[in-house]
Amino acid sequence: MAAIIELYLVRHAIAAERGPKYPDDRLRPLTPEGAKRFKEGVRGLVALGVELDLILTSPLTRAEETAALLSAGFKKRVAVDVLDALAPGGKFTAVAEAVGRHAKRSRRLALVGHEPDMGELAARFLGARGHIEFRKGAVCAIDVDGAMPAGPGTLRWFLPPRVLRRLAP
Repeated sequence: MAAIIELYLVRHAIAAERGPKYPDDRLRPLTPEGAKRFKEGVRGLVALGVELDLILTSPLTRAEETAALLSAGFKKRVAVDVLDALAPGGKFTAVAEAVGRHAKRSRRLALVGHEPDMGELAARFLGARGHIEFRKGAVCAIDVDGAMPAGPGTLRWFLPPRVLRRLAP
């Protein structure tokens, strides 16, 4: 068995509503309240002892902003790379291949994206069919074998944002 890869699947935080103010959905930012709540949730992750080596994010604004807040919440800022496959409609195989590539140097990876894609990714990494519902700002921890990053993996925990905020010191 190869080294275990710790995956943290993260749905972006609360973003601005769709509508005429943001005709291009890719550009919708986080709301101030969404950013504030997610920062509190990141403090909960730190309290749980989560450590990250790399954050891979969707290229959409709300996901990139979530990834930046996640990175900034750790003592040592975590590098953030954009992964187009995490955009809505991305392919699982492309995400799994990216995890495999990055796992050679980074054993603890966060993937930041959108629903329903994050729920489908979580199910696929666990070797299940279907979808697991992610609330905005939720985080799911899955361990996968570095030799077979596409799974099946082992669910360590899945926490909604409210619980993460309550864990914050």
